[in-house]
Amino acid sequence: MLCDSPKVPFLAFPVEADLSQVSATFAVIGAPYGVPYGPALLHCDSSNAPDKVRERSFRYGRQAGHYDFDLQGTLFGDTAASGVDCGNVPGTLDVARNAAAVTSAIAALLERGAIPIVLGGDDSIPPLCVRAFESLGPLNVLQFDAHLDFRDEVNGERHGYSSPIRRIREMPFVKRIVQVGLRGSGSARASDVDDALRSGNVIVPAETVLDEGIEAVTRHLVDDAPWFVTFDVDGLDPGVAPGVIAPLPGGLTFHQARGILKHLCTTTQLAGIDFVEYHPALDVREMTALTITRLLTNVLGFSARRLAA
Repeated sequence: MLCDSPKVPFLAFPVEADLSQVSATFAVIGAPYGVPYGPALLHCDSSNAPDKVRERSFRYGRQAGHYDFDLQGTLFGDTAASGVDCGNVPGTLDVARNAAAVTSAIAALLERGAIPIVLGGDDSIPPLCVRAFESLGPLNVLQFDAHLDFRDEVNGERHGYSSPIRRIREMPFVKRIVQVGLRGSGSARASDVDDALRSGNVIVPAETVLDEGIEAVTRHLVDDAPWFVTFDVDGLDPGVAPGVIAPLPGGLTFHQARGILKHLCTTTQLAGIDFVEYHPALDVREMTALTITRLLTNVLGFSARRLAA
């Protein structure tokens, strides 16, 4: 499968647009097109997010050999880890084809032994990524989000950005789902919350993390199966991630999100991660793109160190 090569690669990684030729520990791939709520949203501002994150990350890639105080060393330290940027999954006017292409691309990376680092795209992307793990056995999912995302349908559409966690919960190979950062109101009704809890999901509102610390989340991140992380950036406080369509005060801080990700990457097996719902036109001084870049830098660095241990 061939992807569209990026104009600027994430963290200045080498580019490999032919997924059958990928040979790296981590493979960055853009998924700009998911399942929109109507044709007008087929290409919305979140479709521009993968390239905007790449642009913001590039200077930090040129410093990959410099000391990073978050990692207490260089990006990959003394490990033999490596990364490539595969570009973006091509889009068409066929929504079903776009969705299938994302799953196929992630599956192709997994076949090559790479850990997928997915840049979305709206919040319909996560189930398309998770579905690619079906043949690999049990999988756990950690979601960062201000919203529950457990609607069964919205105006007849069951695969849009209000439903990703319900669709993931329906996948029989998915074991644990931990949802963190929830606050305020969104598309969820009381019955959706009841359904999520009844299905076994663990819900940790942002207030609980702010009151009790990240242990309110990390105690649920047990090492019984690999973890896929889906990160809707509105789970963060708008002070560090203003570039979202539904900002809500009281979100997770950068330090809290980094701490949770560090714990996951150093104590469990990272299966992959996506970042979704970044809207570049709403950003302030590209702060959201920078926050995504720095969180992913931590994920890459800590995961590489655990793999080498």
